Amino acid sequence: MQRREFLARAATGVGSFWLGSKRLGSIPIPETLPQKFSASDTVTLGATGIQTSRLAMGTGTIGGGHHSNQTRLGMNGLVDLFLNGYDRGLRFFDCADSYGSHPYVKQALKRIPRDQVTILTKSDNRTPEGMRADIERFRRELGVDQIDILLMHCMLEDDWTERYRGVMDVISEAKAQGKIRAHGCSCHTIGALRAAARSPWVEVDLARINPIQSHMDADPHTVLDVLKEMKASGKAVIGMKILGQGDLRHRQDEALKFALGLGVLDAFTIGAESIAEQNDLIRRIAAA
Repeated sequence: MQRREFLARAATGVGSFWLGSKRLGSIPIPETLPQKFSASDTVTLGATGIQTSRLAMGTGTIGGGHHSNQTRLGMNGLVDLFLNGYDRGLRFFDCADSYGSHPYVKQALKRIPRDQVTILTKSDNRTPEGMRADIERFRRELGVDQIDILLMHCMLEDDWTERYRGVMDVISEAKAQGKIRAHGCSCHTIGALRAAARSPWVEVDLARINPIQSHMDADPHTVLDVLKEMKASGKAVIGMKILGQGDLRHRQDEALKFALGLGVLDAFTIGAESIAEQNDLIRRIAAA
């Protein structure tokens, strides 16, 4: 979309603060938000009771095979990024086995009080035995007794809450034993997302949401309806792909206003790749 067209297109929305908004895709972007936001705001994640920062430090940009753009910074580079974020009020580490980021979190925790940060991680395991082993391995790799949030990673099937009931039971057992505080999933199809919304087992959902349907499960309106259902049932809703995996790198301010103005995200995760980028992101959220 050309800038002239972008500025000229009118939008209509529900709620007074959407009036006079712009569009960046299929949902209007509010010109003004109903309140001021900060990356370091303390938020409560649904009904879990977990309190953390609004912005999570993502570690999975182009992640897979136990590597990501963040881990490719090297141990010192990523740990310095964690410490910089912590010094600026970020208290939320978003990691995963597939990103290979656990050892980096462990190293950062040697310089950050464990009780001051929330650790979210994810397992791709689809068997009860494998999940039980993952939970123990993750605690060793992270250097913690308790993982704050454990997610089943990248759910695809419409019936995953039935198909993987044994895996879910193992995670529930780990919560009862105090090894994790809350559990849930990340979804990569709209069917899996809808199943998560219906499941009382899901306490936390990591959902892909941005205004241009970049790397999302469905169009923004459809996803937003499901997220509203989750929110209404007390689930914690954490947004990801806020910048469309880089597709909105030149429209960051609009994308951030979109996420902040939805009213359904308890928090969101974005993976900065440098201290300068992280500081700029923190500044942009405060200025939104």
